Formats: sequence, structure tokens, C-alpha cells
Amino acid sequence: MQRLVEFAGNHPELFIALGAILLLLAWTTVRGRLQGWKGVGPAEAIQLINHQDAVVLDIREEAEFKGGYILNSVHVPLTQLKDSVSRLEKYRNRPIVVSCRSGSRSAPACATLSKHGFGPVYNLRGGIVAWQNANLPLSMK
Repeated sequence: MQRLVEFAGNHPELFIALGAILLLLAWTTVRGRLQGWKGVGPAEAIQLINHQDAVVLDIREEAEFKGGYILNSVHVPLTQLKDSVSRLEKYRNRPIVVSCRSGSRSAPACATLSKHGFGPVYNLRGGIVAWQNANLPLSMK
């Protein structure tokens, strides 16, 4: 413990940076819960799809979507989501897994869906990149 205190005294900027990173990680974890959604990995997403009839909402742009998407995904680009909420009405009472390329653009989409009363809503952590890294298949147009 004394070495930690000594390190913090000798390198306060590194110790402050460590604290900031830990706070950001905690905020990322808590933020979704506060906004009414939860992050899930590819394996959890598969469980939701297979056992709870979850819908995958892909919010990437058209060119990204054409490059490969999760089978049976509903495609609504993030830029059109607010205007297309009525199109998603038939999925209101089903779990929705929102995906993008890396998981960052899908967070605001999850918040939008939660705000409009959809639920439960899940953010695919790591997005399509994580899906591919888990060796899961993508469909092509």
C-alpha cells in the first residue's frame, strides 16, 4: 500500500488519469441503465434472439449495412430513427438489440427507443465488429 501512495505522490498526473479512466468506465456501465437500456455482448444477443424473439435493429448507414448484417435485422439508419419510430411500432413489446459498427452510435439509438416506450432495449457492445470477432455470421445483400 505504501508503494501505491509513493507512486501517486511521484506521478500525480498518471494517478489522476487512472481515476478519470475508472470514472468513465463506471459511467459507461451506469449510463445505459439510467436511460433504460442495457449493453449485451454477441453471445447474450444470440440468447435474446433465439429465446426471447428479440429484433435486431441495425442503425448503420446503407453502405455499411450492405457490407454485411445480422440475419433478419431491421435496417433504420440512425439519421432516420427519430422519423421512423412509427415503423418500429410492431416491435414495441419485443426485446430490441440495437447494433452499429462498434457499439458507440447504437447507444443514442437505445436512448431514443427507451424514451419512446420501447423495451426492453439492448445495445450490442462492440457492434458488428464484436459480432465478427466472435466468429458469428453476417448476411449480405
